[in-house]
Amino acid sequence: MEILLIVVIAVALIVLAGTGLVIGRRRRLPTPPPVPPVSAPPESAPAGVAAPDTGAPEAPPIPPAGPPVGPGAPVAVEAPPAPVPPPGPAAPAAAVEAAPEVRPEAPVEMLPEVEPVAPPRFRDRLGRARSTLSGYLSSVRSRHGIDESTWEELEEGLILADVGTAVTTGILDDLRARVKRDSVVDPDQLVEALKEELVTLLQGDTELHTATGVTNVWLFVGVNGVGKTTTIGKLGRRQVRAGHKVVMAAGDTFRAAAADQLEAWAERVGASIIRGNEGGDPGAVVFDAVQHAAARDADLVLADTAGRLHTKTNLMEELKKVRRVAERPPGQVTEVLLVIDATTGQNGLIQAQQFAAAVGVTGVVLTKLDGTAKGGIVVAIRRELDLPIKLVGLGEGPDDLVDFDAEEFVEALVGAD
Repeated sequence: MEILLIVVIAVALIVLAGTGLVIGRRRRLPTPPPVPPVSAPPESAPAGVAAPDTGAPEAPPIPPAGPPVGPGAPVAVEAPPAPVPPPGPAAPAAAVEAAPEVRPEAPVEMLPEVEPVAPPRFRDRLGRARSTLSGYLSSVRSRHGIDESTWEELEEGLILADVGTAVTTGILDDLRARVKRDSVVDPDQLVEALKEELVTLLQGDTELHTATGVTNVWLFVGVNGVGKTTTIGKLGRRQVRAGHKVVMAAGDTFRAAAADQLEAWAERVGASIIRGNEGGDPGAVVFDAVQHAAARDADLVLADTAGRLHTKTNLMEELKKVRRVAERPPGQVTEVLLVIDATTGQNGLIQAQQFAAAVGVTGVVLTKLDGTAKGGIVVAIRRELDLPIKLVGLGEGPDDLVDFDAEEFVEALVGAD
């Protein structure tokens, strides 16, 4: 009995202990905050009645997701459709998209034509060359007859004028034969006979040739510093004025200054210009110039070339190559002009021999003839190489490159003052 009582008491204690543990755990757990009751939005008050003040701040109005509904919602009233105007005539297309305004061309103001400058006269520009001979010729004219000293004075004067010893000897031999044949005894007649001999010697084909149906190419050859680029510029000016469509080719690719100078001339005279990279292939520049001219119906290409020392064989081979390239259709080389500085005298004759053998020179351009006393180089080149003198430079101006005239030249060189 006592044992049973003890068991009952123990079970009761265990139950009480468990109950206390459960109650204590519940007291330690945090109590969640009370959730405020959600109240329905107040109904809209009737028009003219103020809403009751609840004392709480007003919440910002929430825009409705759609049109308000309910007894107090405003009713949308559709506006009547706009009246449609009666159909009229169809608007022109120009009213839809404005066409570009076309203005009549303004009349071009014609500038007064500038009268071409008269070409300089040989006599006015060859004073230095004439002074070399004038003393000797005056001495010959002052004599009372023709003797051996007369011939010596003529010989000395021609050699000093840079005609050259061999050429002078040949001229005087011909002149002696003529004096004997025609029984010339007067010194004035002797000088006149000398003038006639020189004119006959210097006459030749001075025309600058072009062909039809091809792209004409004029090659300009010569050593550096003789005036090739300036000659091309001045001649290009003449040809443009004559009605040719000109393309200039800066074939001297070894000197950037030459290409720049030629480009300036092209812009000045109204010609096109083709140039390549510095140190590039001159033949490629000439080839491109010919193709450019053919594509644009230009009938004339003026081609500059390299001008290193004429004693270099590789330069001559390069010039031969340039000529072969220029001859490719539609190109045709119709002139190869050797440019010589007249102040170089007999050295110009050596240059002419070298270039003539390499590229088939067709004519000579003598520059700076007005600034030299060695005008006799004209006679030497004509007799020794049988090359016609086609152009001469008588000054620095753009119009000072003139056609060679044998009679005018001889009169300026040998004629009486």
